Amino acid sequence: CRQLFRSPSMPSSVIRPILKRIDRPQDRDTPVKTKRRRSVAGTPSEEAAAEPVAWLLRSRSFSHEEIENLLANDHQELIGDFSKAYLLQTVEGKHQDLKYISPEMMVAVLTGQFSSLIESCVIVDCRYPYEYEGGHIKGAVNLPMEQDVEEFLLKKPIVPFDASKRVIVIFHCEFSSERGPRMCRFVREKDRACNEYPHLHYPELYVLKGGYREFFPQYQTHCEPQDYRPMHHEDFKEDLRKFRLKSR
Repeated sequence: CRQLFRSPSMPSSVIRPILKRIDRPQDRDTPVKTKRRRSVAGTPSEEAAAEPVAWLLRSRSFSHEEIENLLANDHQELIGDFSKAYLLQTVEGKHQDLKYISPEMMVAVLTGQFSSLIESCVIVDCRYPYEYEGGHIKGAVNLPMEQDVEEFLLKKPIVPFDASKRVIVIFHCEFSSERGPRMCRFVREKDRACNEYPHLHYPELYVLKGGYREFFPQYQTHCEPQDYRPMHHEDFKEDLRKFRLKSR
């Protein structure tokens, strides 16, 4: 499985670059200023206070130039059919053979920041129906079973009208720990089996890191209903037992 999503032409140690950081001012840490700060600071805690603080930005817009830089970088890994680089910036996740995106990147897709390059984005919610009904990402389709996702995606594959644009698929479950990654692998394996290598119906697959559990608290306005029902909810123990039996 580790080689499932990795281009054979790329070494496994290559790490995809992230967006360019904001350049620091040239005169922030000159030797003179560094020496002066150390001589003035009386205690280690004062020195620590002088260090710059990094702030986390939950949502931002990606400029056209930033998107072009992402696509133009030669060190990016290629998508499943090796035709082009992955479009979305990825982050490290539990399973090294899969491509993870952050909740922030998901929102960038949902708000149309990549609309000039993506024709269709299919969000596959792999949770059980009672979880999905209790709250899900707007536009997501609930496909908890393998036969469901095979019927929806592979029986009649989604083909872009504009050949220059992409169809991407993003999988998730509650934590994107087991069900989402497993379904992502299933689609890739079935897709490989029904196409002549290296062609694929869906060469660009992602997993939402942290799943719905991490997405919902940050971006409730992108969920409907705006609520979160966990898998181990007290009122749905029988539903959980039933769906676990079906999925075996």
